[in-house]
Amino acid sequence: MKSEKGFSLLEVMIAMLVMGLIGAAFLGSVFTATKTVFITDERASAESLARSEMEYVKSLRYDEESQTVAPWAYELPTTPPPWDENHSLPEGYEGYIVSVRADPLDFVDNGIQKITVTVEHLDNPEVIELESYRSQ
Repeated sequence: MKSEKGFSLLEVMIAMLVMGLIGAAFLGSVFTATKTVFITDERASAESLARSEMEYVKSLRYDEESQTVAPWAYELPTTPPPWDENHSLPEGYEGYIVSVRADPLDFVDNGIQKITVTVEHLDNPEVIELESYRSQ
């Protein structure tokens, strides 16, 4: 029997153990990469939403009739701006909360407002905040 070549049970068990460790490490890295892609996509969506909302605010007419004289604030999806009750989150942004606030730079609204747009996702505690200025 000594002339027959083959693997012993111990060698097979060690090979299976090594393959199992390699497989577990590979699956762990795939899981981490998938989670990273998901978080990156969520962050890019939040940034896009913040920029879109900032452009919406900057495009508004600046007068007392439209109620866009500072200070004012609104939050989507729960409280749309008083001058546009139909304004809402774009389709595909369910789970996001957008808060917009305008403050005058002085005690009196002198025509320049600081606009702050904050975007949060219900599943992620990270907050995206965008600040800019708007004038008459």
